Amino acid sequence: MGTAFAVSGTVLLDDAVARAQEAAPLEGHFHPKGKAPSQFTLDALAEAKKTLPFSDTRDMDEQKRGLIAEMPDDQIMADAGHVAWDKKRFDFLNTDEDFDSIHPSMQRISRLNQNYGLYEVVPGIYQVRGFDLSDISFVRGKTGWIVIDPLVSAEPARAALKLFQEHVGEGLPVTAVIYSHSHGDHWGGVRGIVDEADVRAGKVEIIASRDFMEHTISENVYAGNAMNRRLFYQYGLLLPAGPHGYAGQGLGQGVSAGQVGLIAPTRIIEGDIEEIEVDGLRMVFQNTPGTEAPSEMNTWIPDMKALWMAENVTATLHNIYTLRGAPVRDPLRWSKYIARAMHLFAKDADVMFFSHHWPRWGNDRIMEILREQRDLYAHMNNQVLHYVNQGVTINQIHNVYKLPQSLQDKWHCRGYHGSPEHNSRGVVQRYIGFWDCNPATLIPHSPEDGAPLYVEMMGGSAKIMARGHELHDSGEYMLANEILNKLVQAEPNNQAAKDLLADVFEQLGYQQENPGLRNSFLSGAFELRSGIPDGDLPDTSSPDVIRAMSTELFLNFLGIKMDSRKVEGHSFVMNLVTPDNGEKFIVELENATLTNLEGYSAENPDLTLTINRVDLEQTMAGVKTLDAQLADGTAQFEGDLSILKVLGDAMTEFDPFFEVLPGTRGDVPVQAQSDAFEAVPGRPAIE
Repeated sequence: MGTAFAVSGTVLLDDAVARAQEAAPLEGHFHPKGKAPSQFTLDALAEAKKTLPFSDTRDMDEQKRGLIAEMPDDQIMADAGHVAWDKKRFDFLNTDEDFDSIHPSMQRISRLNQNYGLYEVVPGIYQVRGFDLSDISFVRGKTGWIVIDPLVSAEPARAALKLFQEHVGEGLPVTAVIYSHSHGDHWGGVRGIVDEADVRAGKVEIIASRDFMEHTISENVYAGNAMNRRLFYQYGLLLPAGPHGYAGQGLGQGVSAGQVGLIAPTRIIEGDIEEIEVDGLRMVFQNTPGTEAPSEMNTWIPDMKALWMAENVTATLHNIYTLRGAPVRDPLRWSKYIARAMHLFAKDADVMFFSHHWPRWGNDRIMEILREQRDLYAHMNNQVLHYVNQGVTINQIHNVYKLPQSLQDKWHCRGYHGSPEHNSRGVVQRYIGFWDCNPATLIPHSPEDGAPLYVEMMGGSAKIMARGHELHDSGEYMLANEILNKLVQAEPNNQAAKDLLADVFEQLGYQQENPGLRNSFLSGAFELRSGIPDGDLPDTSSPDVIRAMSTELFLNFLGIKMDSRKVEGHSFVMNLVTPDNGEKFIVELENATLTNLEGYSAENPDLTLTINRVDLEQTMAGVKTLDAQLADGTAQFEGDLSILKVLGDAMTEFDPFFEVLPGTRGDVPVQAQSDAFEAVPGRPAIE
């Protein structure tokens, strides 16, 4: 991590400010400026524990049921030499101790997610759990095994298959892979369990939901760099694991860091309800677009009386709005798809299993879970809109909306991935957008521009710091946040202010039940104290993802990557032809805007560029520049080649470590790309 823990110089304003710097490092904390939970935080967590339904212990029994073999290795190594999965990070959870810096409900789900091995769901269906954020499932077909959702990366998936074959698999081959939906933790490990040559030869079928490829790629491209940076916060990617830092992700313990791959589906489920045979086994698929993912499907296996609910139902309230950033999901549609599954399949089900957490057995238990999950999303949709129609705004709803107590009392409705607070704001955003209808907020100043006036009117930084200490010391953390954030925005080099705001963020983080909220507050505290760490994260970008990106998507991405200010006054029309796949595009620069139109060619273009799609992929992946392709004749042209230089010079290098909080950027270098026309999709969206 390099300079991750280098402590910046401190600006002391008065004796009151100095108090924040005098505290000795907390024993066991990962950061030298880290603080213990305050008495106010201890009281808040104790109160939460009293109100939680700890008398309901059914999850504990269900989580343990069916264990066949524990995984003997604590670490799974990546082919590149680093650790792809480290279970030892979470050994601190293997005690009965109640941590005073982790919400008791979050502590509970993190301990439940400590399962690490091979489990029987019912005879013929097995899961390996705890190797990644998601689970991998094996279903017995006529001649081999059908795999559902092969984890995030190849190495953990390979290790899961090895454990499975040692105990259950009988050496039978994988005959089919089902991607339940378009998020990367449900397809990224596919190369760890099947060989693409077998897929091409028809030995292995790859099955996915309608529009899978479109959404798998597009969700990670248009705002990919911003999503990557926001993932540092939601997923706590740079936080050390421990009681004062990263303590799990709710859906699972974390995300593996192996090689992400993608093999394109050979069969797409197009119908709303579609029954097919997969390796001789009847499966009924229910497409559920626009729910937890833009492309997703549930699966009913009638001969086993087993219902697979993908990620539409798990042991948590899921995200309607996800903190990493994504189009807001439709909770009403989500609720209706669950209701439809209840009536089509669940009434006959003996077991229900998912892509995260553990199965549920018995029809009464299955129907109970489905009814409550149905009502969870419907209530959030309906009641938030009930308040909206009475004038409650996006800036108020999270303090007004509450789930009914009957749902709050159900563990699987607790906010381990989504939270009622940020989901309720997401519902408002979905229906009426970001504006609260107050003209004063319609065209707001940027925070760094408006904050100096606030600081001036509050009497300057010394008064804000003194009042900030008073609010912090009295447990009024949200009010302290309100004024200290203004000061940090106005004075990004005021390290004392940043340290005090970090202390506030830390207490707020300790108090959160939701891992994304906890990680975001603690990540903010980390960066305020030390700046943005300069260490590299394991690269999970994949050549498969580049190859899967359509040419249109690539051209759309170039329109985003281009700095329009650099092409003012330029215009051109270019034909792009890729003979090997028969595609053609008109690419036009006009009004400082780059557009493309598939399936057409301009009659009098300024330039025609001809390159096989397979060779274009070399440029997209950064393996071979477009200039090199032109120089050796791989790419051919007619017309004005200077057009490409104009376009290339306007391409921007996106900074993967852009500043989120003021004064934290430091000297972290921008990681340069090899070519202006390289495609840089974000990390696969993990949920």
